[in-house]
Amino acid sequence: MVPSPPVVLTIAGFDPSSGAGVAADVKTIAAHGCYGVGCITALTVQSTAGVRRVETISPETVTDTLEELRSDLEISAVHIGMLGSGKVARAVANFLEKAGLGNIVLDPVIKSSSGRDLIDAAGARFLVERLLPLATVITPNIDEAADLTGLSVSNLEQMRLAATRLHAMGAASVVITGGHLEKAIDLLSFTSRRGAEQEVFKSDRLKSNSTHGTGCAFATAVACHLARGRGLPEAVLLAKAYVAAAIANAHPLGRGVGPVHHLYRMHQQRRVVINDPKATD
Repeated sequence: MVPSPPVVLTIAGFDPSSGAGVAADVKTIAAHGCYGVGCITALTVQSTAGVRRVETISPETVTDTLEELRSDLEISAVHIGMLGSGKVARAVANFLEKAGLGNIVLDPVIKSSSGRDLIDAAGARFLVERLLPLATVITPNIDEAADLTGLSVSNLEQMRLAATRLHAMGAASVVITGGHLEKAIDLLSFTSRRGAEQEVFKSDRLKSNSTHGTGCAFATAVACHLARGRGLPEAVLLAKAYVAAAIANAHPLGRGVGPVHHLYRMHQQRRVVINDPKATD
């Protein structure tokens, strides 16, 4: 019998362009050999040109969906993205506190890349007060780290200070992503047996107009690697490499900021099979 893949649950909004949100998360999960299940927290009207409208799902529906999935499947990791409202954030926090699931990756989505608010003030408070302490790791970008901490975050030293503040606020481990900086720098801050540790991951910034959904893809990839039993530093390194390749292999789509290519590996494997001369023997 073929062993079942790890099940990764994503709790996030729905992006009809499939660049971000649940649709993109499930693609990322599949790309990592895991099985993706999702709970939609909000519906959006958006395209590559930006977010036009947001409608949150009722907290009762969110709770029922999460409980139904939990009763049926063994969930190995959880990714939390856009929540949309305080009521939904409370429902998710209540579920996670009761379910006792591990490998929780919180991507604190506050605004869209086009500047639209994706969570209300009450929801932002719940992120900090209830969800942040439950997470195995949180993955804010530099703007989200600034919003959460009230600090200016625009260079590596400020990223270090923001990570320290986030630990003081209850975060067990933090990855602050700096893909918007001149040099793409990610900072991992965590506690080990040796005490507080920080690791810096640097790479050249890719010049591309296909960067929609990078935060979702990174956080979800981290969740997949944790589900497969990898340590956090390795999970971050592999997730960073995955996102870079997904950007480099992306196709130009839409009239705005196009999506990364979540399933680039599948197309690479397909080309290898087609070009294999033994395939025609």
